[in-house]
Amino acid sequence: MISQFFKALTTCFKIEDLRKKVLFTLFIIAVYRIGCFVPTPGINGAALARFFEKMAETTGGGNVFTIMNMFSGRSLEKLTIFSLGVMPYISSSIIMQLLTAVIPALEKLSKEGHAGHQKINQFTRYGTVGLALIQAFFIALWLESSQSFQGFQIVNDPGWAFRLTTMITFTTGTLVIMWLGERIQDKGIGNGMSLIITAGILSSAPAAVEQLFLLLSPNSAAGAQLAPLTVLLMCFFLVFVIFSTTLIIQAQRRIPVQYARRSVGGGSSTQNSFIPLKVDTAGIIAIIFAQSILLFPATIASFVPSQTFQHFTAVLMRGHWPYYTLYAGLILFFCYFYTAIVFNPVDVAENMKKHGGFIPGVRPGKHTADYLDYVLTRITVVGALFMCFIAVMPDSIMAAARVPYLVASFFGGTGILITVGVILDTMKQMESHLQMHNYEGFMQSGHLRGRR
Repeated sequence: MISQFFKALTTCFKIEDLRKKVLFTLFIIAVYRIGCFVPTPGINGAALARFFEKMAETTGGGNVFTIMNMFSGRSLEKLTIFSLGVMPYISSSIIMQLLTAVIPALEKLSKEGHAGHQKINQFTRYGTVGLALIQAFFIALWLESSQSFQGFQIVNDPGWAFRLTTMITFTTGTLVIMWLGERIQDKGIGNGMSLIITAGILSSAPAAVEQLFLLLSPNSAAGAQLAPLTVLLMCFFLVFVIFSTTLIIQAQRRIPVQYARRSVGGGSSTQNSFIPLKVDTAGIIAIIFAQSILLFPATIASFVPSQTFQHFTAVLMRGHWPYYTLYAGLILFFCYFYTAIVFNPVDVAENMKKHGGFIPGVRPGKHTADYLDYVLTRITVVGALFMCFIAVMPDSIMAAARVPYLVASFFGGTGILITVGVILDTMKQMESHLQMHNYEGFMQSGHLRGRR
C-alpha cells in the first residue's frame, strides 16, 4: 500500500495539468507563509513575546486566542499582518450557513443554483470584512490595556492612530488570505481555505518537535523529563488517533433508495441509489463552537485584575472536571444542532417522493422522514462521542506525559481533525485526476472519500 501511494504521488508530476495545479498550490502556500512573518507597525516584539509566555503559563494554553493562533499559523502571537488568519471568514461562513437555514429569503436564494451561491458568497465576504474590523479593534484595545493589567508595554504609541492602523492591517491581511484561498480553488488543487489553515497548523510542527527533543535531552536545564519509552508510546498513540480519525471522517451510513422509471415500451424498471448519512456531520465546527464559548471566561480572566472574577472562572479552566464536563456537553449539543441545521429529513423525504423515490420497506412521506431522523440521530451519537474523545486528547496527553500544550495539541483536538480531513480531500481530488488519465489511485483497492 505504501509503495502504491508513492507511485501515485510520483505519477502526479508526470501529468502536466495536475503538476501545474500542485506547483501553483505550493507557490500560494509559500506566499502565505512569507506573509506570516511581516510584523504589524507599532508593536514591541520583545514585550509581546513575554506577554504571551506569561498568559500561556496563567491559562495553560486554555484561552480563545489559542484557537485563533492555531488557525493563523502562530501569526497572532507574533502580531503579523496575517494575525487574524481565516477565522473571520470561517465565522462569517458558519453564520451565513446558520442564517440560510432560519431565514426563508436566504434559503430560497441558496436553491437558485450557481447564481444564488455566488450571492451568498458575496454576503459571506461582506461579513468577513465586518468581523475582521471588529476583532482587530478589540485586539488593539486588548494590547493597549495589557500595560495597565499586566505591566507590558506592547504598544509603542497607544491611541486611535494605532487602533485604526491595526484594524486596516489585520483586515487587509485577512482579505489577502481569502484571495489566496480563492486562487487555489480556481487554479490549484484542493480546498484553498482548508489548505491554508492546514499549512498554518503544520507550521507549528518544527517547534513542537524541538520542545519534544528538549524534554528528552539529559543536558537540558531541568534534565530529561521524558523517557524514550513514553515518547514511543506517544508515537503509537498518534498513529492510532490518525487512523481512527480517518475512519470516522469517511464513515457513512448508506440508506438504499429506489427510483421507479417507465421505459419506452410501457414497462417499468427501478434504479438503485443511496443516501449517504455521515457519522460525523458537524466535524470540527462543534469543537470550535464549544471551545469559543467555554474558553472565553478564561481568556477574560487572564487580563482582568479582579481576584473575585478570576476565582469564579478558575473552575472553568483546563485541569478541572467542570471544564471537561461542560466541554463534552457543548460538543454533543453542537454536533446535533449543526446536523439538524444542514440535514432536513422532511425536505429529503419530500424530494424523494416528488421524484418517485422510496426506501425499500418504508412508506414515502412522513414515514421516510421519521426513518431518516431515527437513523441520523443514532449514528450521530458515535460521531459526537468521538469528537469528545478527540477534543480532550491534548489535555489528557499534557497531564499524563507532562508535555507542553504545543506538543500535546498534535495528538488530538481541532488540529488533527483539520489536517486529516484536508489531506483526505486533497488526495481525493488528485486521485480523480489520476483515474481520469487512466492511472491508478493512491490505493490498490477502493477509493478515497473526503469529508463531503
